[in-house]
Amino acid sequence: MQGPPTAPRRRTELRAHGDTRVDDWYWLRDRDDPEVIAYLEAENAWTEQATAHTQALQERLFEEIKSRIQETDVSGPVAYGGWWYYTRTVEGLQYGVHCRRRIRPGDSAADVLADTSGEEVVLDENALAEGHDYFALGALALSPDHTRAAYSTDTEGNEVYSLRVRDLESGADLSDEVPGTYYGVEWSEDGQGLWYTTLDDAKRPWRVHRHRLGDDAASDALVHQEDDAAFHVGIGKTRSRQWLVIASQSAVTSELRVIPAGAPETEPRVIAPRRQDVEYDVEHHGERFFIVTNADGAENFKLVEAPVEDPGPDNWRDVIPHRADVRLMGIDAFAGHLSLYERAEGLTRLRVMRLADGETHTIEHPEPVHTVGPGLNPEFETTTLRFHYTSLVTPDQAIDYDLETRTRTVVRQQPVLGGYDASLYETARHWATAEDGTQVPMSLAWRKDRQAGGPAFLYGYGSYEYSIDPRFSSVRLSLLDRGFVYAIAHVRGGGELGRPWYEDGKLLHKRNTFTDFVAAGQHLVDSGLTTPSGLVARGGSAGGLLMGAVANLRPDLFAAIVAEVPFVDALTTILDETLPLTVIEWEEWGNPVESAEVYFYMKSYAPYDNVEAKDYPALLVRGGLNDPRVGFWEPAKWVAKLRATKTDDHPLILKTDMGAGHGGPSGRYDAWKDEAFVLAFVLDAVGVAG
Repeated sequence: MQGPPTAPRRRTELRAHGDTRVDDWYWLRDRDDPEVIAYLEAENAWTEQATAHTQALQERLFEEIKSRIQETDVSGPVAYGGWWYYTRTVEGLQYGVHCRRRIRPGDSAADVLADTSGEEVVLDENALAEGHDYFALGALALSPDHTRAAYSTDTEGNEVYSLRVRDLESGADLSDEVPGTYYGVEWSEDGQGLWYTTLDDAKRPWRVHRHRLGDDAASDALVHQEDDAAFHVGIGKTRSRQWLVIASQSAVTSELRVIPAGAPETEPRVIAPRRQDVEYDVEHHGERFFIVTNADGAENFKLVEAPVEDPGPDNWRDVIPHRADVRLMGIDAFAGHLSLYERAEGLTRLRVMRLADGETHTIEHPEPVHTVGPGLNPEFETTTLRFHYTSLVTPDQAIDYDLETRTRTVVRQQPVLGGYDASLYETARHWATAEDGTQVPMSLAWRKDRQAGGPAFLYGYGSYEYSIDPRFSSVRLSLLDRGFVYAIAHVRGGGELGRPWYEDGKLLHKRNTFTDFVAAGQHLVDSGLTTPSGLVARGGSAGGLLMGAVANLRPDLFAAIVAEVPFVDALTTILDETLPLTVIEWEEWGNPVESAEVYFYMKSYAPYDNVEAKDYPALLVRGGLNDPRVGFWEPAKWVAKLRATKTDDHPLILKTDMGAGHGGPSGRYDAWKDEAFVLAFVLDAVGVAG
């Protein structure tokens, strides 16, 4: 078999803080260079050749994955504005079909699942995707009278969307079309106007515009512009539907503006002027705003209220004070209740507060390791809360919870075909000891009949306070049924144990993320659950940086590593202010442009800068040519340097999706095939028969 392609070296010197770094593959950043595209295509051809021996296994795994999924299915219906809204999937079709049916007297969600006669199609993503290799729906928002739907689409994978409006009676699109929008769109309450956001040259959402139906988009009013490059803007509407909220946010600072949704031309009003390191979010209830904030030293956030007419910080009154052991993540406000989304003891939980008397209770769940979170709850005047419950072994359940009687009704449980029996599997919480003595939580699942010392699969992320919670995946059964332990390392930098857990894994504490993951892998080995020859690690994006750092720190601990859209050239990227998101990212990683300390700290862990002449595990590295978040060149450069430097002959595979972005293939069948490719690599790397 012919060897892998060799990327030519072109010496580039990069200088900062008196330090000179030589980068032989800097040139791979230029997607307009035909040689770059030719190299990526050559790598893809090599990958196809190098994995040809797993082709039959990939096909078996794809059929296995597909066989567990009810391809023609319906989501749990949600009541909104006199309609039941839900999404259909149809066997053979890649994308969802968004539908609705009128609410009938005495109707329940279960009745809709049994009888969808009278169904109307709101939007068929398959029709919109025709003729495109990639398709993603960015927004879908119903007008207040439910006669129109605003929606946006991306056919490149670059997360830039075109916004349109569909008349739901005729099924035809209006003449309105707004190109170059970002996520999110909201209606004015008169149904004649839309708010949306657009991007600057660095792909930062920075402007909010107002569009009147029938007007030329070029004349749309500019409502707000965020000039601070560290901030991005987003829009939303309170559940009461009375206020549009414009949120300007950096990684650690917030400033929110509100506009009466019934008076769209009103000048935005600031809730509280931005103060460095103070974050807040807002919900509306009658004559007051509820505000979740970390102001006044509330590290794990607290809930306050303030009058609508003067909601500034001087008028904030505590409703739920700060708690050192509970992280308040957010709230949903209803006419008579608040739903509180919290984290405690490393797990998500939901609490309910009755507004009439402040009585509060926690919704209980059966398993010790689980994930619970709010579902779609568009109605304000309701006593029913839709939430979702799942664990590593329990398929997702959509549950309606009566806020007064505390009764729960499972509206729908994710079907798993092929006779899935949850009693054959077990889930548990383990704790690994990091090198500084910190106890790192891990969520584990396995088949009860697996052999001790068999293979294990360890997943991690650990950035942006984003938590990787234990959720069910029928795809994962392909590993569990082959004797794998599946584990999630809840490393510092995530939010699993509250804001302090995040703070201890960012900026000049970032190395804790990597050493925590190593400790989790070592725990699996030391406890006899696996061996280094059977241990596989996986992570994507910032989790891909984690994979690269771990590969440098402890290559002997892992048989294989899967790094997807990996942020492995972190230092070079965070030094380049012209790249998307760089300035925004300084509050997560530090600013190496201004700080020599940050520069040399990042240089000490950035995977690309720390590749050494030593043996590495088998590596599967993924990239996306249109990725706006992690440039395709980061995985490409890393692989080129590894090929030229490492001393082993383990597989090193680079696969670049030439027609997609950060999330990989968009269609569900394409995504299953993609996952079958990854699983085949994993099984092959640890010698598990297919």
